[in-house]
Amino acid sequence: MKAFKEMDYHPIADKLALILCARTQNSNPIFFRTMVAYYFSTMSSSMRCSVLLPDKQEIPTNMYAVNLMVSGGGKGKAANILEEEITHLFREAFVENTVPVQVARQLPKLALARAQKAQSDPDEELVKVEREFNDVGEFVYAFDSGTGPAVKQARHKLLMAKIGALNFQMDEVGSNFLGNTEVINIFLELYDKGKIKPKLVKNTSDNSRYAEIFGMTPANVMWFGTPSALLDGGKTEDDFYKMLETGYARRPFFVYVRDHVRGDEISADQKYKNAISTVTSTFLSKLASDLSLLADPGNLHKQLTMSESVAKSWYEYENDCLRRANLLNPHEELRKAELSHRYFKTIKLAATYAFIDSSPEILQQHLEYAIKLAEDCGKCLELLLKRDKPYVKLANYLASVGREVTQVDLLEDLPFFKGSQTQRSDLIQLAVAHGYQNNIIIKKNFVDGIEFLRGETLKRTDLAKMIVSYSGDLATGYEPALPKFDQLHKMTQAPNVHWANHHFVDKHRQEDNAIPGFNMVVLDVEKSVDIHIAKDLLKDYKALFYTTKRHTDAEHRYRVILPTNYELKLDGKDFKEFMASLFQWLPFDVDTATGQRARKWLSNTGNYFYQDGELLDVLPFIPKTSKNEAFKDLILDQTGMDNLERWVINNTGDGNRNNMLLRYGMILVDAGFDFNAVSDRINTLNNKLPDKLDPAEIVATIMSSVAKAISKK
Repeated sequence: MKAFKEMDYHPIADKLALILCARTQNSNPIFFRTMVAYYFSTMSSSMRCSVLLPDKQEIPTNMYAVNLMVSGGGKGKAANILEEEITHLFREAFVENTVPVQVARQLPKLALARAQKAQSDPDEELVKVEREFNDVGEFVYAFDSGTGPAVKQARHKLLMAKIGALNFQMDEVGSNFLGNTEVINIFLELYDKGKIKPKLVKNTSDNSRYAEIFGMTPANVMWFGTPSALLDGGKTEDDFYKMLETGYARRPFFVYVRDHVRGDEISADQKYKNAISTVTSTFLSKLASDLSLLADPGNLHKQLTMSESVAKSWYEYENDCLRRANLLNPHEELRKAELSHRYFKTIKLAATYAFIDSSPEILQQHLEYAIKLAEDCGKCLELLLKRDKPYVKLANYLASVGREVTQVDLLEDLPFFKGSQTQRSDLIQLAVAHGYQNNIIIKKNFVDGIEFLRGETLKRTDLAKMIVSYSGDLATGYEPALPKFDQLHKMTQAPNVHWANHHFVDKHRQEDNAIPGFNMVVLDVEKSVDIHIAKDLLKDYKALFYTTKRHTDAEHRYRVILPTNYELKLDGKDFKEFMASLFQWLPFDVDTATGQRARKWLSNTGNYFYQDGELLDVLPFIPKTSKNEAFKDLILDQTGMDNLERWVINNTGDGNRNNMLLRYGMILVDAGFDFNAVSDRINTLNNKLPDKLDPAEIVATIMSSVAKAISKK
C-alpha cells in the first residue's frame, strides 16, 4: 500500500470540489471534498449498492459526515450547486422513473409472499400492500429534521419497495441539534448495516404498527454548520460530545475548518472569468448527465466485490489503523474509537467511488481515494477534539465584541458563562491569564461598583513599521510615517526635525488629534545618569540612544527610544497612566512630561547608538489590567526604595545576584560615592533580597571590584 501522501483524491470528485472552491471563493477544499463524497453516497445507497466483504458479509454503501466551517465559507451555495446543477438529473430520474418501476416490481412480490404466509387471496393482499405503501406518506429523497416515528415510517416504505435510502441533511447543526436528538439516536443504529431493532409501542395514528419487514435501509447523514454555533460551550456542545461518546465518534467523516475564508485574494477579473467559464459549465453539464445514467433500474442492488490484492490492502489499512489507535493515550477514547474503525467507513466510501465510476468491483485506486479523504478527516477530528475551553472562548469573545460588557451581558450572550459568582469570577481570571499568553489583554473598570470588562487583541510590533510623524513646524504639518527601526537615526539626526511617536488627524499635533496607536516609547534623560550607565542598565533591550543639543561630557542629556513588543491603542488618560507605570519601573529618573501622546521631540546631529536585545514588554504597564495591578502592588510594597534599588531587586534572581549587585555598586561609583558609602548601600540592598548573598562573598568579590574601580578614578 502506498504512503498516504502519495495517494490521490477521486479525480472527478476532486475536480468538482475545486470548482466549488472557485465558485464560493474558498481556498480550503476539504469541506467540499467531503460534501461531494456525501452526495455521491446518497446516489449509490439510493440504488441499494452494497459491498460483499471477503467474509461474505454484505454492508450498504452509506456515509456519515459532520461538516463544520466558519461562517461565510460557502456551505449553502455549494449545496445548492450540487443539488441544482450536479445531482438534480439523477434525483429526477431516480424519483420519477426508477422508484415507480421498482415499486411496480416489488409490491406484487411482497403481496404474494404475505398471501402465501396467510393463505389469503394475492389480489386482496396487493390492495392492502398498496394501501399500506401509500399510507406511510410520500417518498422522500432527503430530509433536514423529523421525529422518530416519522423516520421509521419512511424506512418502512423503503423496505417495502427495496429501494432508496434515508438521507438526513441537517443544516445549521448548532441551532437544530437539540431538536433532533430522537432522530440522531435512530441513525446511530442505522449506520453499520441499515438495520434497527423494533420497539414495542402503542399503536396510534401517528405510530402505526405494520408487519415487520427485514432488510437493509442505507442511511446517510450530513450535518452542516459553523463551529461556533455547535461548540457553544453550553448544552449544545455538551450533548454533541455525549453523542460522540455513545458511538458517533467512529461513524462520520469529520471536517473542522476554523480559518477565515479570503475571497478578496481573487481579483474581480478572475472572479468574472470563473463565473462565465464555458469549460466549467461543460464539465458540470456532462457530469450531471453521466450521473443521471446511474439511476437506471439495471443498476439496482449492485453488489460490489474486491479482488484478493485489494482485500489484502484493505486489511493492511485496518491493521495500520488499529496499530495507531493502540498508541494513543487512554484518555483519547474518541480519537481511538474513530481511528480503530476508520477502515470500515473507508470501504463504504471506496464502493461509492466504484459505483460512480460504473466499475463492476472495488479497485485499488478506489480504496486509495477513500483512504486519502479519511485520513484528512481524521486530522480534522483531532482539531475538533482540541476545542477551546470556556475561558479561551471568553477571552476571544471579549477581544472581538468591541465594547465594554458587564457580567449580565456575558450571562445573556454566552451559554458557557454560568455557575456561581465564584465560578464566573474564576472563569474571568482564567480568561485573563490565557489572554496574556495569547496576545489578548482584558481590562477591568469599576463604575458605581459595577465591573466592566473589555478585551483587545494586541498586534505584535513590526520593526519594519515604526509609528512616527515628523514636521519642520512645532504644531502643524506632521507627516505620518512607518520607517524601519534601524533607520530611525535618519530622522533623529536630521537638522531641525520635530517628531512624535503618534500620528495625528489633519497632521495637527495636539492631544485631541492624536490617533491611538504607538509601538515605541521615548525617554528624555537629563543629568540623572550617564549614558553609558543607562546603556548598561538597559542592555537586555533593543534601543536607540541619541544625544540631545545640550549634551556635554560633564552633563549627559540624551533620549532613549525603546520599541515595544505590542502596538497599543490608548486614549490620553490611559497613555498617561501607562507612562507613569513605566517611569516607576525604570532604574533612573527621566522627564515625566513625556507621558503625553502629543509630546514632540527635536532631532540633533550628535551621537547615536543602536543596541540589540528584547522588545520592551508593555503588559505590566497597561492600565486596568491585572498585570498592572500586580505591578502597582509590587511598587507599593517597595515604598522607600529609589528606582535603581527597585530595579536591582526586581531583576535579581538565582544565578545573577552577584552580577546585579556588582552593577549596582559600579553605578554608585560612577555617581561619586566613596567606598564606605557603596559598601553600606550594597549590604543594605542585599538584606532586602529574598535570597541574599553571604557578606563574606560580597567583600571578596563585589567590594574588591569596587575598590579597584574607585582607585582608578
